[in-house]
Amino acid sequence: MDPLHLGIALGPLATYFLVLGGINLSSRPMLTSGGRDAAALAVALIGLVIAGPMELFLVEEAAVLYGGWVWAIMLVAYLLFVSLIVLLLRPRLVIYNATLEQVRPIVADVVSRLDRDARWAGESLVMPQLGVQLHFEAAPHMKNVQLISSGPQQNLHGWRQLEVELRTALRRVRTSPNFHGSLFIGCGLLLIAAISLLLARDPGNVMQTLSAMLRR
Repeated sequence: MDPLHLGIALGPLATYFLVLGGINLSSRPMLTSGGRDAAALAVALIGLVIAGPMELFLVEEAAVLYGGWVWAIMLVAYLLFVSLIVLLLRPRLVIYNATLEQVRPIVADVVSRLDRDARWAGESLVMPQLGVQLHFEAAPHMKNVQLISSGPQQNLHGWRQLEVELRTALRRVRTSPNFHGSLFIGCGLLLIAAISLLLARDPGNVMQTLSAMLRR
């Protein structure tokens, strides 16, 4: 693979590693929705999609007709596809840089204020007033916890209320940094350094490859 395609493929992924590493090295937990988490991963993989399937299945007639704009059309199509997938996903909340032992009492406190009829069954929770059913799923080695919907009947407004209250409660929590964050940071920096070195070695070839991609 030439330096330009390598940079396009791995650049967004390297940035994703740096952001993920920063989150894991923070002294505070971070809460995000499953949709935003999936969208962030899709953006991280967009370079691989451009350098792989998009380049492979590019229709030459369309490239000649639209020039560089064909890439904008394909990127918009990719983002629309990702948006559709995100909208079809079941509700989910992801808490980075926290353990199940830290998260569960916080969730219990929030739930007691939001829904007095809430019922627990092991790691599962039902909140009838909010229309939310979920279960916990922890990844101890990565130090994150997910609240995953159980069953198709979910109230999105109830999930939004739960997310807002949990985010407020987690702001008061302090936690120790996750050492895996250093690995993500290291991988991100290594990829960026390798990409920069390869691009700087032969800028003329990079510009030639870019012109060929844009069909100028």
